[in-house]
Amino acid sequence: MKTQLTQRLESLDILRGFDLFLLVGLEMAMHHLSSAIDTPSFHSFMWCFTHVDWEGFSTWDLIMPLFMFMSGITIPFSLARYKNGQDQSLVYKRIFKRVILLWIFGMMCQGNLLGLDPHRIYFYSNTLQAIAMGYLISAILFLHTRIRTQIIIAIALLMCFWGAMEFITIQGYGGGNYTPDGNLAEWIDREVLGRFRDGASVVNGETVFSPHYRYTWILSSLNFGVTVMTGTFAGYILKNKELKAEKKLAYLFIIGALMVAIGWIWGIWHPVIKKIWTSSMVLVSSGYCFLLMALFYYMVDYKGWKKPFQWLKVYGMNSIVAYMLTMCVNFSCISKSVFHGLTQYMGDYYQVLITLSNVCIVYFILWQMYKRNIFLKV
Repeated sequence: MKTQLTQRLESLDILRGFDLFLLVGLEMAMHHLSSAIDTPSFHSFMWCFTHVDWEGFSTWDLIMPLFMFMSGITIPFSLARYKNGQDQSLVYKRIFKRVILLWIFGMMCQGNLLGLDPHRIYFYSNTLQAIAMGYLISAILFLHTRIRTQIIIAIALLMCFWGAMEFITIQGYGGGNYTPDGNLAEWIDREVLGRFRDGASVVNGETVFSPHYRYTWILSSLNFGVTVMTGTFAGYILKNKELKAEKKLAYLFIIGALMVAIGWIWGIWHPVIKKIWTSSMVLVSSGYCFLLMALFYYMVDYKGWKKPFQWLKVYGMNSIVAYMLTMCVNFSCISKSVFHGLTQYMGDYYQVLITLSNVCIVYFILWQMYKRNIFLKV
């Protein structure tokens, strides 16, 4: 779909581009660089580009929540004209189309859908599907409830997740157990998804679950909705024309700081665990997202420092294309064809060169689309 550039919240486009650049442009290159340099100090620095094993939170754990948060910010901008409308069939067609497309794209990226092997298809296992579920919940609430009701429902969902994890015990799972092998969300995913869970395989007619895959999705969907809703609350602030920019910044910073503080305090009893998307993790991550949005709004929309960040809009305004190209298309054949003669001279750094070359190819495609005002959205 080809569209024309319109007046947009540029800080959001640039923040989205920053998030995409880290994920599809920098992460893999940094890991190959770490292997090539191979020093303790650089390995320690790589904590910034590595998910925590279980409990806790790293800077890299913010990548996925930030995607979801930003999808929520767009809701007050894109769906406001449909709110309380007489005929909402059009908006629901739009919402369900987006959810279905995100779900299929997620299966293409991480569900082995393109492998065309029915025994290796995984149904619910990707960031895009988490966005789809969170967006569905948030969009419906936005269309039919007031902001006060939305806040109450968001708090209720956080408490429902916490209460289920704390007080429900089934077959030895749950009852306040937050270990990888004993939490309730793990049991629900195994029972509901079965062999369609990522990492699962069928051996001699029995489903075997990978001991290394600990992400959960079914019960966690409650909190996916809350993560996107927190973005919607930020969207209310940013869209409000009656608020001066200084007030918007103050609200974003204060709310973000409070959410981070409350989340870490709650984490003493209800651990901050991204892989199962605990309620405390939602508050911590969404709080950081508020702070990042405030920072980018201050730099880009308030101070007008746009020029140094314009290159990030190439990622930000075609984020789905950037993600799908990186996850589904391997450009290494091109890079290796061009640079194959350098293998003998570069050693372990050769793979760094190939990765950076792949990044440049993806960016070139996105840049050509940006120049031609081609923005593909779902």
